[in-house]
Parts: sequence; C-alpha cells; structure tokens
Amino acid sequence: MPSTPHEILKKYWGYDSFRSLQEDIIISVLQGKDTLALLPTGGGKSICFQVPAMCKEGLCLVVTPLVALMTDQVENLKRHGIVAVEMHSGMHPREIEMAFEKCADGRAKFLYLSPERLETRKFREMLRGINVTLIAVDEAHCISQWGYDFRPPYLRIAEVRNIFPHVPVLALTATAVPRVVEDIQLKLEFQNKNVFSKSFVRNNLAYVVSREDDKIKKLLRVCSGVQGCAIIYVRNRRLTKEIAEVLMHNGISANYYHAGLEPAIRLTRQHDWMSGKTRIIVATNAFGMGIDKPDVRLVVHLDLPDTLEAYYQEAGRVGRDGEKSYAVMLFNEHDIVNSRHHLELAWPDPETVRQVYQALGNFLQLPVGAGKDVSFDFDFEKFSGTYKMKPVTVFSALKILERDGYITLNDAWDDPSRLFFACSKEDLYRYQLENAEADKILRIILRSYSGVFTDFTRINENEIARRSGIDSPKVTELLTRMQRIGIIDYLPNKSTPQLIFNTERLNPDDIALSKTFYSTRKKEAFSMLESIISYATSETECRSRMLVAYFGEKKSENCEVCDVCLKRRRKEINGKKSLEIEQTIFIVLSNGSSSVTDLVRVLNKYKENDVLSILRYLIEEGRIQEEGEILRQI
Repeated sequence: MPSTPHEILKKYWGYDSFRSLQEDIIISVLQGKDTLALLPTGGGKSICFQVPAMCKEGLCLVVTPLVALMTDQVENLKRHGIVAVEMHSGMHPREIEMAFEKCADGRAKFLYLSPERLETRKFREMLRGINVTLIAVDEAHCISQWGYDFRPPYLRIAEVRNIFPHVPVLALTATAVPRVVEDIQLKLEFQNKNVFSKSFVRNNLAYVVSREDDKIKKLLRVCSGVQGCAIIYVRNRRLTKEIAEVLMHNGISANYYHAGLEPAIRLTRQHDWMSGKTRIIVATNAFGMGIDKPDVRLVVHLDLPDTLEAYYQEAGRVGRDGEKSYAVMLFNEHDIVNSRHHLELAWPDPETVRQVYQALGNFLQLPVGAGKDVSFDFDFEKFSGTYKMKPVTVFSALKILERDGYITLNDAWDDPSRLFFACSKEDLYRYQLENAEADKILRIILRSYSGVFTDFTRINENEIARRSGIDSPKVTELLTRMQRIGIIDYLPNKSTPQLIFNTERLNPDDIALSKTFYSTRKKEAFSMLESIISYATSETECRSRMLVAYFGEKKSENCEVCDVCLKRRRKEINGKKSLEIEQTIFIVLSNGSSSVTDLVRVLNKYKENDVLSILRYLIEEGRIQEEGEILRQI
C-alpha cells in the first residue's frame, strides 16, 4: 500500500513528480499546519489536498460552492479507484444517507459538500463520530467580504473546527489580493499564518489591450494572426452566437457556448473544441471552469470583465503548456459606460431583492416555513415575464440571495440519471415474474450496471432503450412507475436549471440585508471595476506588472512582450531603423513564409531584440500571422 506522497501520486494519478509548490504544500499539510495555497488557474490545486488525504487514515472534508465541479471531481476520483462521495441540496434523501454511511464506516476518503451543508446542527452532530483528518476549503476567497465572490455561509466553516480542533485546514484559491489573503487566514482561524503562493507572472503570455471602434474587424485580424486553439469571451448569450457566425462567415472554425444551451449540446461543443475539431469557442464566463486544455494559444475578451481577478482567471486558461500565447482585450469608451451601468443594475436595492424573493416563493407555490433543501426546476424567463420584472434585475437579485446563502441557483448541467434498488432481491424477483415488460429493462440494468443494490448508480435511458427495443420515453415511464411503488429509487436526468432553497421560505422582512454591509460590498464591487478599467486604459505601464502588482507582487520586471512594452520598445528603436526592419520583413514574407530564425539572420545588421520587438508588434497589429515558429504575411 503506497504511503508517501510520491508513491500515491504515481499509483493513483500516474505522475512521476509534482508541479511547482505542490509538494511544499502537501508537506505543510502532513505536518499538521493550517495552510493557504494560492495557485493560479491550472496550477493543480486538487492534488494538494487529495494526495495528503490519501496519506492519512480517515476522511477529508472538501468544501466547495460549485456543484457541477463537485460532481466532476467525485467521478474523477472514482475513476482512479478512490471512494469519494458528495452531499448537496437536490440529492435524494436516501442518496445522502448512503453517502454518510460510507463516511461513518470508513469506506469513503473524500466528502465533498457545499458550505450551506455545514451550517446545519444535525449535520455537525453527525460529523462528530467520523475520523476527519483534513478540511479542504476550495474557492477560499469566498470567505472574505473583500473577495470578488463573497458568500456568508463560508464564514461558518471555522465553527466546524470546534469539532475537530487538531485537524489542519487547507484553503485553496486561484486569485486573492493581499488583504483577502490575510482575511482568509483570519476567518478560518489559522493557528499561524502560512501561505504558499506561486508567482502570478506568466512569462510565456503576452497581454495585449487595444482600444477599438470596430472590435470585430480587429478580432478577425487577431484570429488570423495567431493560429491555434482559442476562447473568445463575451458578456451575454446572444453575442456568443453572433460572434461565432461572423467568424464562420470569414472561414474561421468556430462555435458558441453558454449556460442556456441543452446539456448534451454543451457537452458536444466542449468535446469538439477540446479535441481540436472546432478551433475557436465563443462563450460567456460559464465556459472554462474545470477545463484543462494546455494548448490554448489565444484568449480574447470582447467585453470588460467585472474584476481583475475574473480577468486573470479567464486569461490564465491560455498557454498552460508553457508555449508562447496571447491574452487580448478589445474595448472602447462605450464598453466602459456599459460596464458601469451593468454593475449598477447588478446591485438592486435591498427592497427589490426582498420583492424578488417573495415572488419566487409564490412562483414555486412554496408556503412560508417550507422548502428547505428542496430543488425546483426553474424557468428564469417565465419567472421574469410572470412578474413583469427586468431579467437583469431578477438575475442580480437572485445572485445576491445566493451570495447571502438563502438559495442556490445552478445552471443546467449534464447530471445523469441515477438508480438504486430499494427492495430486496426476493421482492425484485417476484416483481419481474409479474411484469414482463419491466423485467426486460430490469435484466439489462442488472447486467450492465454493477452496484445498483448498494449505491446510486448512473444509468443511460437511451442505451437501455436501444438494447431492450423499448423506446426511451417508455423506459422512463416504466422506471418512474417502479419508483412510485418502491422497487427502485430513480433520479431522472436534470437538464433544466435548478433552484434550491437553503433555508425554509421566510417572510420577506426576515431577509437580513444590512444596509451598511450592502453598501460596503457595492462600493467594493465598483472599486474592483475601476481597477479593470484602469488596467485597460493605461498606456504607460507594463500589463504584466500591473496585474501581478494588483495581487501583491510589487517587484516584477517589465515583460517586454505586452502591447505597452512593445510600443515603448518600438519608440526606443530609431524611427528610420524601425521602418527599415518592417520593410525588410514584408519583402521576405512577400516571397512566402519564413521562420523567425531565418528572418533574424536576414536582418543580422540589426540587434536581434530590435527585430523580435518589431515582429511581436506586427503580430499584435494583425499584419503578420504566427504559427509556431513560422510567419506569414496577411
């Protein structure tokens, strides 16, 4: 049985060595120290708690707010032969009970749960009899009111430490400014300050910001100039389709993605992009979380993000393989006005939030005092139309209610159907003898899916229908009938957005929205927006230095590859010399493509750095095309 971190890494994940800082973080945790791991997107945060948990006897609690990613990680661990379970609102009560049984008897190594689950007295009492050896808090910036995604339920995580006073806490986040780093350790009651932070500098990444009246024209030049896989981020769903169609009309392989698409469509488009069948995906910020594609060469933002934290995370999905890549932001004055207006709408006053909450209870026909942990199919557009409310107001009010822990709003994701046999094998046999049609599909389930008597198991109704010769709607009908009479517990696929009440429905007056606290958070949100506007509009400071300074790194060097550095460098090169270098480059490329090395050799009477600076500038301007080391004139 492997027991050292390296042995466990090799056996379960197949890697020979850890990435930068991972081993240091793991050693800190194994020494029983409270630890904050600050690893940028793609830095391998999950390994930092999964490996030390496998080194110890007992259970690792993993707190995370993202249900879809929770499910993905649990399934991924299972594929590696590790027993992991999850608990979140919307699961079947028996499913939660069975998950807890696995934790109590020591079979499970990981319990993933939402922060709201930790708030209940019943759950905390259940935890007391379990051997918990590590508490991992993912998206730890959510615990700080200065973070860009503050969630009050996170504040109560520290209360669990009273049950397990000697268990270390590992907090993980991709982005946090210095005061958030301090606040995380304070709120999680760290014994001693202990932070492991990977530099935010991305040496292979060129940041480019361009003020453009015609952003589409510039986008086409950028996509032609930088070859390889790309993501284009826009603010709304309508634009994803429009931009993708413009790209395709211009001969560029593209498709679009947003949370409003059917899960099967989203999955197909994600797969086509991951496999390289589609070169460019145009998406809202719903795209990217949990996706690790190392060879993305270009990320373009056509709208200003709300925060530098969000921008850094999204831009950070480019060039994870260490190869030269580009993060491009295109904006104009209209975007700045729009962003400020959009943020104002994103903070409806407390009374409006209460009105939306009241309407929500009425819409779902939920009486006051009921509904805790109940999951509802939720039609956002129908709700907005029914109560004649602006969709942006509704969405913003729901997000505030979610941040304050009253509800959870999950976009539709592909949550496969699950099934568990609730009766004895003898009762099942009698039922099969008496119901020939049901017997046909039950035989297929018993042959195809192992563990259906001991655990909720994922099933595919379409596959069962194909093998049985019974059409899919009929299969679903038969399974539903067996659910009603207690033969099985059946959870059909949830392909619509889900809204979950984390507390029983309250009277609107009981929704606690402190005016002072609300005002402070709104002010902080506007401060974050002004930071991204300052970043975009600056024409004198290195982009990389601005970004990393925001996250607390004050002594970084100029990157020499962002648009600001290139323009400065171009000015430093004698104007006549710069023109001569450009003209020679275009003469060479007019006769066909050329490698960077050959161009530097042809221009050997000039300094190599001067030639490379001009080449980067021409690529950024979309006047020449780069594909690996090969350059072509556009």
